[in-house]
Amino acid sequence: MLSITRIMVGLCYLQHGMQKHFQFPPTRTPSPDFLSLIWFAGTVEVVCGTLLVLGLFARPAAFIAAGEVACAFWIAHWPRSFYPVVNSGTLVVVYCFTFLYFVFAGPGPISLDQLIFGRRDKDNVTPSLASQVE
Repeated sequence: MLSITRIMVGLCYLQHGMQKHFQFPPTRTPSPDFLSLIWFAGTVEVVCGTLLVLGLFARPAAFIAAGEVACAFWIAHWPRSFYPVVNSGTLVVVYCFTFLYFVFAGPGPISLDQLIFGRRDKDNVTPSLASQVE
């Protein structure tokens, strides 16, 4: 379920960048000026969204994406109101905490990270100092 959630959230996040840079899905908003703040946001959304969908470097991509949406909240939503439901920032908050979850939980079993780098088994972890004292 972790992998499916990562893929679906990554696809939804990717759409925001695709709209900004490629006007797909179609939008009335024009493409942002090159090197503007919105342009950088769209670039992060496309790159990190793609990495999250693939599950490749998922933890760093999720960390960067969490930072991007946190900045988006403070820059674009917070000045309108303290409450996310009033300032239209609810989705941004949900993205931020979901991405932070992926940072700590990892990409899940269905991912390129799993395929390329493998999974750390709990049996192979060095025992803690407390268990060695016995």
